[in-house]
Amino acid sequence: MSAEKYGPQYHESRTGAMVGTGQPAEKMSVGRYAATRISTLKPPMAKAPNPFKLLAMLNTQQWLFFLVSFLAWSWDAFDFFTVSLTVTDLSVAFNKTKADITWGITLVLMLRSVGSILFGVAADRYGRKWPFVVNNILFIVLELGTGFCQTYNQFLACRALFGIAMGGLYGNVAATALEDCPEAARGIVSGMLQQGYAFGYLLATVFARALVDTTKHGWRPLFWFGACPPILLIAFRLCLPETQSFIERQRVRQAGHNIGKTFVAEGRVALKRHWLLLIYLVLLMAGFNFMSHGSQDLYPTMLTNQYNFSANAVTVTQVVANLGAMTGGTLIGYCSQIFGRRFSIIFISIVGGALLYPYTFTSSKAVIAAAFFEQFCVQGAWGVIPIHLMELSPGSFRTFVVGTSYQLGNLVSSASSTIEATIGERFPLPPKGKTSRYAYGKVICIFMGCVYAYVIVLTLVGPEYRGRHMGVAHDADLQEAAGAEAVDRIAHADAHRTNSDEVSNEEKGRRMWRT
Repeated sequence: MSAEKYGPQYHESRTGAMVGTGQPAEKMSVGRYAATRISTLKPPMAKAPNPFKLLAMLNTQQWLFFLVSFLAWSWDAFDFFTVSLTVTDLSVAFNKTKADITWGITLVLMLRSVGSILFGVAADRYGRKWPFVVNNILFIVLELGTGFCQTYNQFLACRALFGIAMGGLYGNVAATALEDCPEAARGIVSGMLQQGYAFGYLLATVFARALVDTTKHGWRPLFWFGACPPILLIAFRLCLPETQSFIERQRVRQAGHNIGKTFVAEGRVALKRHWLLLIYLVLLMAGFNFMSHGSQDLYPTMLTNQYNFSANAVTVTQVVANLGAMTGGTLIGYCSQIFGRRFSIIFISIVGGALLYPYTFTSSKAVIAAAFFEQFCVQGAWGVIPIHLMELSPGSFRTFVVGTSYQLGNLVSSASSTIEATIGERFPLPPKGKTSRYAYGKVICIFMGCVYAYVIVLTLVGPEYRGRHMGVAHDADLQEAAGAEAVDRIAHADAHRTNSDEVSNEEKGRRMWRT
């Protein structure tokens, strides 16, 4: 695809974008690309629309796609945090140390990338629906299995398999919710979708309080309960079709001689053209996952160990922080549609860095306000990520690229809390009785300062395709793999069908008006 197709006012870049189209361009030297990193950061200052009008742009099907994706992503988080919130109970049940039990968390993080590869390729080849259904069937089986585990080895096996299932979900829900979304509403919908994770944490906190140790079964009812909602999610997804974007892409593949061969050809083209971009996305996601894990994982320990917070005070602080996360993700996601994806991430990361001192050095309950706004910034930056990854990813492998870059980044950052805890032990404080105390706040502050700087630099040097068209008509990779004639034929037919539907709707409106 060349700039001439759009006119001489658009410049070309191998990893940049044609200004005004959101489309990736083709040719630009490394020097020219580097020279444009600052200039392309200038906010486009698009008109700030009413957010409620943006949400009203989604039709019923698009809202249902978003809803099933948000609920699935929230319950994915719920299932993950069931172990985090019951570490003590599990250690007693299996006669293991708390460190042994946390291997159940580590295995999930380590094997997520396996699931993202398997389910990502399946979703890009066969559609979003059935991989989603299989994902949730595995959630049901493995959550039930965890609840019935009698030995430590059985527990680890269940959580390892759960990691594979969990890894396959993120790319799928991002594609389901966003690839058919109206372009103007992508930012706010992205922010809302991402905060399903914070919402899932809140649900896990509430249900852990309600179900753990309230019956003779101890911690097990929390896992048994966690297996129930995915049944409803499966039924919900089965009632919905494939996304229009995937249906259109599948028609192009069917227009060729062999769907499988066309898909493999798309993979070769995508790898040849975008291998450097894929590496960049993994590095970027490593920074983002360090940012979330580094600010959250050891924070409750800091509050209790360093500042002597009670369990209830820690819970309240965590809940308020997650409310800040949901607010920030939605708001900054919306703002990214106005100011651009990269600018929004960089700006809110700078603000988050400025708030690190009160977040980690406030010893009174006033830290609740700092926690709210720090997580507002952390998850505000995250709110841009689903749509930023979707727009950067090759069209034929959106689910795979979004999910795998996210999960590989998660794998790299999985040692965040261990790194912080290990360094923290080098800064001892006066003990409280027999309990050793450490200056974890200092470590979190320094660690997060470095992470914010890394994220800012990576975001600055990276590309941005805000407003990128996600249909086959603008997919140069698919044109090369399947042939431009097949793409043009399907795109023209779909455009004709869309225009006919619009005319039909106009006629219905006129008839209604006459009536």
